[in-house]
Amino acid sequence: MNTPPIAKKVEPVKKPDFERSLARLEEVVRKLESPQLSLDDAMKLFEEGVELSRECQKQLEEAEGRVEILLKKADGKMVAQPFDPEPETES
Repeated sequence: MNTPPIAKKVEPVKKPDFERSLARLEEVVRKLESPQLSLDDAMKLFEEGVELSRECQKQLEEAEGRVEILLKKADGKMVAQPFDPEPETES
């Protein structure tokens, strides 16, 4: 009896989350600052850092786009409101 092969469920590639990517980028920078780092290792870390930086930038741009959509008024006009995570308090 010839049974067809069982298809494995293919899971979508999960994007690394922003915080994890940023933490890894900070780790890469610390390692690049090491004076004992070989040129070969430095180049590998630099390449990884560039990729992480691009991914973080892309995720920030996507988040900014989502915020803009949420700020959109019912009449279709955009309200320019800068994001201020720590509003200043008057003393």
